[in-house]
Amino acid sequence: MKSESECSLSNFETILYKNAEAVVALLDRLLSATPRNGEVTRPAQLLEAMRHAVFNGGKRLRPFLVIESAALFDAIPEPVLHIAAALECVHCYSLIHDDLPSMDDDDIRRGKPTVHKMFDEATAILAGDALLTIAFDILADNANGLSAPIRAGLVLLLARACGLGGMVGGQMLDLAAQKVQYDEKGIITLQTMKTGALLRFACKAGVVAANATMEDQERLAEFGSLVGLAFQLVDDLLDIKKDTGGLGKKTVKDAIAGKATLVTLHDINWIHRQLDRLIEQANDILQPYGKKADILRHVTLFISHRTHSIERYGETM
Repeated sequence: MKSESECSLSNFETILYKNAEAVVALLDRLLSATPRNGEVTRPAQLLEAMRHAVFNGGKRLRPFLVIESAALFDAIPEPVLHIAAALECVHCYSLIHDDLPSMDDDDIRRGKPTVHKMFDEATAILAGDALLTIAFDILADNANGLSAPIRAGLVLLLARACGLGGMVGGQMLDLAAQKVQYDEKGIITLQTMKTGALLRFACKAGVVAANATMEDQERLAEFGSLVGLAFQLVDDLLDIKKDTGGLGKKTVKDAIAGKATLVTLHDINWIHRQLDRLIEQANDILQPYGKKADILRHVTLFISHRTHSIERYGETM
């Protein structure tokens, strides 16, 4: 017999899956072979590589956070789906580039060949570039139903989340970690940028789309930051606990590269206490929204149970 938490987690996963289906359907239209206004043509191999990266599984956690954060403030669903799709393009671009031989050098992603293995390294680089740029196309296009000020604000937020002081900067710090041993503060800074920046954007973007108050925007952004830190803690635990087959990607990479993580700095009990603390803080942030925020509250529970859902969705959120 399933416990109450297992049942509620199952319900959450159903909602997660339905949101993922909606985002995938939109991405399928946006990444079709038909050129959009202003484009000349869409090269077949480049498009195939982009679609290989986007349509090979994954839980679509970032789009989910956009959608459900917006729903908290009764935003119109269709424009929000475009924000979610744009963010997923950025996420998939980052995975393509992370997997390159000059970066993490991975052959497997979500249990399938990485883009540079399926095609070639040059195509993989260009596919990543194209996914990044099309994300801003999706956000800036007035056809997405968002007002001009909101579109401009989201473009700025995403640029800063995924750029020099966000995800890309975090990737640079991660590469440096092979030679520099970061202390706890340094590791958290790296993780806040590389993993947390897009999760923070996901939660804030939905609130921006709903034209909610600045207080609400910052509250949900902080929720995203805490989710990002919790996600990374679990990710580091999985890296040392799971085999390649279970995760759908190469494991123990950080240990092989000599990178310090919070898991290597502290014992497992400390990690679990820290994870519990982050989950409690994240749930506290949602208190003003009452039961309406129950779906978002389950995000932290879901992250802590990732090992139970890997086989269903593929490893990468």
